[in-house]
Amino acid sequence: MLVHALKDEIQDAYRSWLDARGFNPRRGQRQMIADVATGITDDGGRICVIEAGTGTGKTAAYCLAVIPVAQAEGKKIVISTATIALQEQVLLKDLPDLAAHTTLDFSYVLAKGRSRYVCLKRLNEALDMDVSMVIPLFDEPRSSDVKIYEAMATKFERGNWDGELESWVGPIDPESWRRLTTDHRGCANNRCDYFQSCPFFRARGEIDGADIIVANHDLVLADLNLGGGVILPQPDETILVLDEAHHLPQKTQQHFTLSARVGATGRWLEQLNTTLGTMTQHFGRPPEMLAIAQKLAVDMPVVAGLLTELEQLIASLSFSTQNDRKALFRFPLGRIPESIVELSEPLSRYFLDLGDLLDAGHTHLQEVMDGSRNWKNTEQAEEWLPIVGFHVNRALQTHSLFSDYAGAELGNPLHARWVLRQETDAGLDLECLSAPLDPGGILREILWQKCHAAVLTSATLCTMGSFERFLEQVGLGTDVRNRRIESPFEFDRIATLAIPHMDSDPRDVVLHTEELGQLMPQLLESEISALVLFTSWRQMQAVIDALGTSVLNNCHIQGQGSKQKLLTEHKEKIDEGGPSYLFGLASFAEGVDLPDDYCRHVIIAKLPFSVPDDPIDQAFAEWLVSEGRNPFVEVSVPDATLKLIQACGRLIRHEEDGGRITILDRRLLTRAYGRSIIESLPPYRRVDA
Repeated sequence: MLVHALKDEIQDAYRSWLDARGFNPRRGQRQMIADVATGITDDGGRICVIEAGTGTGKTAAYCLAVIPVAQAEGKKIVISTATIALQEQVLLKDLPDLAAHTTLDFSYVLAKGRSRYVCLKRLNEALDMDVSMVIPLFDEPRSSDVKIYEAMATKFERGNWDGELESWVGPIDPESWRRLTTDHRGCANNRCDYFQSCPFFRARGEIDGADIIVANHDLVLADLNLGGGVILPQPDETILVLDEAHHLPQKTQQHFTLSARVGATGRWLEQLNTTLGTMTQHFGRPPEMLAIAQKLAVDMPVVAGLLTELEQLIASLSFSTQNDRKALFRFPLGRIPESIVELSEPLSRYFLDLGDLLDAGHTHLQEVMDGSRNWKNTEQAEEWLPIVGFHVNRALQTHSLFSDYAGAELGNPLHARWVLRQETDAGLDLECLSAPLDPGGILREILWQKCHAAVLTSATLCTMGSFERFLEQVGLGTDVRNRRIESPFEFDRIATLAIPHMDSDPRDVVLHTEELGQLMPQLLESEISALVLFTSWRQMQAVIDALGTSVLNNCHIQGQGSKQKLLTEHKEKIDEGGPSYLFGLASFAEGVDLPDDYCRHVIIAKLPFSVPDDPIDQAFAEWLVSEGRNPFVEVSVPDATLKLIQACGRLIRHEEDGGRITILDRRLLTRAYGRSIIESLPPYRRVDA
């Protein structure tokens, strides 16, 4: 329970922060502090869900509540966000502010996964042609990559680079960076020659010593999937704050989606056969490795035959064309035909056995490294360790997909399963996929049953005034502690909402796009700045093509540069006194901070309903119908409402901000669901357009 001494400490910290900053206490912020402090000390659940409207000051609120509780209970704090913008705000602004202006004494650090740090061993191998020829994990690096790698090695050695991807100044494409990273199976830990200077382990040491770790949802899920405590602290020793928690269901779904390409899998096995043969010869044909290599060679023709048969069966399915390079077939209700199940079962067993065999080889290499196993050329064991680790991971991932398909003959209605037929660099290939439709079930198992306490918060968690859909998505019951805190902003005073008369229905894409092109110049020129949001890349391009040169010269359009570059150029143009208009899709509808003149007008082309051909959305809607439920009412409208609230939220960033919102979709007025969507928005002052 929240004891009086702890209450006093929290209140003292809040008062000192307000006094130091010259702020007046906010009712909503006080309420959130109290709810968080009570929720994470309540033995009945230790989980609280809070929707805090824009302007509540939620980061300060949950920090002021969580830090004293965590210190009193000897727990770590992990603050997880979904966007880089909020992560940077927490790390570079909010936490330093609280440390400087309160009585609280705490340390904090940013946590990243291994893939964000250079592996010094991999970097040196990439520059050593002799090693690259012997260790066949990657192709020979391009000359342009070698120059970058040489610059990295030099700057790191001189102390001018810390080994983190984000701090590397020059450009580097993802594939070139990937060959410089490793995972837990490819890492020799303290047996590595570079352990003392390893960027990842230096960062890990900082994590172990910090009171607060700032992370992101992807890293939290990756750590939990490995059992917890691998990169982040153990869940039962952690108070977890999930900011931007509305992203958690989709992030979970993405993280636990399984996939395997049929053709690529066959080619990988051929590469693996060659790799193991080379490795076995290199170490003097040790019996334990020879047995693994021989078994793979014996099984290869059988597995190749199964994959060929599977490829033929899948190729006969009735695919729907997506574009020039891609077609899709979704299995209704997630049910896999018996003929494909019969092939998936032996493939599942094979890849599980292969993973176990390779894992044994991985263990042998570790034993060679620590001297408990005697092979020839022992000094090369460390170079081969990440190679075998890579193949272990791939074998187990492939097993997971085929295991899922093997158990899907009767259908698991809470899984979407589909196949993509697409052109790749190696030719036409078939990719089998499976995604969970119940991310809440996964979160119950890996998170809620393990973490010491948790806070889930965002400005948008409720739909139609209820937490029910969000709680279902994240696997929490409706009895969990929750509260909705209204924004302190006077929206009816500082913002207007217009829904202009239009002749076209947005469902008629051609006519709607044509009318958008006609209306857009006048809408843009009415304010010095605007953020124009679309749900379709094609429609956005068509509207842009219809703009005159005078307007187009003031536009910054998604796809014509990085998001950060476009935002910077937009702000610079406004600072110079000129008009500037941003055009973008969903990624610009959230996590974009454009106060005052940087955004005086938000223009929304269309209600943000999900794309109807998404296989996961289709599968979930299909399951709801099979249960006698209405997917449009239960999913489409609530999800579109949340997205619309987020998009409108780009306009007002502080209490004295102001501007206009224009929504170019008459369905808000002509459809029955439109009224409920409008009522869910903040109380903007309605005006005629």
